[in-house]
Amino acid sequence: MVPPREPLPYPDIDVLPPHLQDAVTSRASLNIFRMIMHTPALAPSFLTLANDVLQQNSLPPTWRELVILRVGFRYHCGYELHHHLNIGRAIGVTEADIAAAESGSTESLGEEEANILRLADLILTNHTLSAAERTAALKTLSINQLADLTLTVGFYQLVCNFLNIFGVQPEGSPQ
Repeated sequence: MVPPREPLPYPDIDVLPPHLQDAVTSRASLNIFRMIMHTPALAPSFLTLANDVLQQNSLPPTWRELVILRVGFRYHCGYELHHHLNIGRAIGVTEADIAAAESGSTESLGEEEANILRLADLILTNHTLSAAERTAALKTLSINQLADLTLTVGFYQLVCNFLNIFGVQPEGSPQ
């Protein structure tokens, strides 16, 4: 794991327009949402997409969390892992699933979960799927699910980059 980076200062939420203040406080003032306010013009769209990736995703929730965890482990993103380990466990992701997401080894997983992690790794490593890989993926995933898998990987790459660059730490950590 990469050691935590010293966080950049958080913006002063009190000087933001009321709709952005509400956007932060309605999300429990989590550090990611506080820090994203450094880009007040993009923050509303980011928050909408973040919500939609979590709430409107066609992947089963445990698959979605496996993908997010795999991205978090590959990016050594402590903040993301802190939150999504908790979310994953709460919705039924097992310790064996978490170990697989951390190591990339799919031996302990069922066929579908192993396929999801392999696809996530292919996207993370190659930034695409070959024609054969895409055809194979579509034998078990709908086009909607493949699209959501691809967007989930990409969105959480963006999130992990942001969190790592800005040094965002879990709530309650010394800042």
